[in-house]
Amino acid sequence: MSSKQQMGYKCRIAGVLLLLLASIAALVAVAVIQDTWGFKEYSYEYGIVIDSGSSRSSVYLYKWPGEKENETGVVTEEMNCRVAGDGISEMKVDNEKDAKSWTGFKVCIKNITEAIPAEKHKTTTLFLGATAGMRLLQEKDEQRSNEIMRDLREYLVSLPFVFQNASIISGQEEGLYGWITVNYLMGNLLEKNAWNKYARPQGEKTVGSMDLGGASTQIAFAVQSNLSGPDYLPVKLYGYPYNVYTHSFLCYGKNEAGKMVLDKVVKESSDLSYIPNPCYPKGYNVTLSASYIYETQCTKKSNNYNSDQQLFFVGTGNSDKCLSIVKSLFDFKTCSSPQCSFNGVEQPPVTGEFMAYAGFYYTNKAIGLEDGSDIGQFNASCAKFCEEQWTVMKAEKYWISERYLRTYCFSSHYVFTLLVDGYKFDKETWKNINFQKEVKNTQIGWSLGYMLSLSNMIPSEVKEIPPMTDPVFAGLIFLFSALTIITVVLVFIFLIRTCY
Repeated sequence: MSSKQQMGYKCRIAGVLLLLLASIAALVAVAVIQDTWGFKEYSYEYGIVIDSGSSRSSVYLYKWPGEKENETGVVTEEMNCRVAGDGISEMKVDNEKDAKSWTGFKVCIKNITEAIPAEKHKTTTLFLGATAGMRLLQEKDEQRSNEIMRDLREYLVSLPFVFQNASIISGQEEGLYGWITVNYLMGNLLEKNAWNKYARPQGEKTVGSMDLGGASTQIAFAVQSNLSGPDYLPVKLYGYPYNVYTHSFLCYGKNEAGKMVLDKVVKESSDLSYIPNPCYPKGYNVTLSASYIYETQCTKKSNNYNSDQQLFFVGTGNSDKCLSIVKSLFDFKTCSSPQCSFNGVEQPPVTGEFMAYAGFYYTNKAIGLEDGSDIGQFNASCAKFCEEQWTVMKAEKYWISERYLRTYCFSSHYVFTLLVDGYKFDKETWKNINFQKEVKNTQIGWSLGYMLSLSNMIPSEVKEIPPMTDPVFAGLIFLFSALTIITVVLVFIFLIRTCY
């Protein structure tokens, strides 16, 4: 009997000790779970980029989750709005046009503001980048350029956002950000793997980018890391480094190059009241003021220049003559490097695929080509387009306004010369050029790449979400603490009884 009592007593002690250990273990487990099993809830972040080009401004709204991938936000375009009126480089000349531009800005900003949750206004960053049009104006009239930028900053500061900067970005930056945009949209920088996690794509393949704007043109593509020089820019995205060759040619945008062509046509003519223009279609004629051609840093005024002089151009639609004039805009001979594009600018050989957008895309479309045409088809289409009568051209290209349609004979030859003689694309590498306007319903341009780069520096709003609510956590802690205390007391009682 005594043996059974002793055995029962030991069992009770063992049970109490087991309960004590279990209570302590449960108490520790609850604390650890609450501390380590929580998750972070990231809110969406917003950013606004205003792209102020040479001919117009556009406002882009971007959105990305606060949780970043290797320090870079996964950005998407929410909406964009084209500002009515001319580019900002035309401001402070005509009060009526300025009023239209400011109204256009306010309409776009209103639409963008309504698309952002009110509670996010105070954390939404706002940037304005002015490109080649303002770069030219800065060279021509620095005071007017500064006044325009000052007025824009005053307006942007008054908005309910976190205004960061309004600046004139360099051509190199424009080219680099365009490259980032293209490769981000193509999925070359980041993709979701089988586990729905973002990762760097296999192969590290990137695509070159070529942008043809109104006042400048840019080329950018990734090169070997050992290449260096003023046109090579290192950039780190999603934790990985890239070495990007990028160069911007000021005055070689479609509009400014067109003015340089008109200047050469004028200089070849002896009668300003009848100027044959081989780059205008047959049957088309137009009167332009001298200021349209010469009020820019890209063309040189004559000694007897008169801004009010009226110049009457008559289209002759001569493809070969037009091509000859276009080629005269470039210097393909000067080069002090192993290889140059033109005007003595070093450029490594083009490799891999390229995305050609903006003016490249619109020119390719205007002459009736789809993406995927070869170099011979493009060249033949240039000649065919230039030889068409104006009336036929208007009927066939009815969706293009006359002010743009008249320029596509010139610009088709210009694009061909720039790509073949300038960037050195040949019969084989031409096949790697894709003429596109957008990718995944997002317009291609520098602004998205700009936002991607800037998202590195934008802090994320994060909310820690514990696995248990505070009342549940407190209740469990109280329960297991109480059990621990009770079992300790019971162990103490049993020990006292054993000793006495």
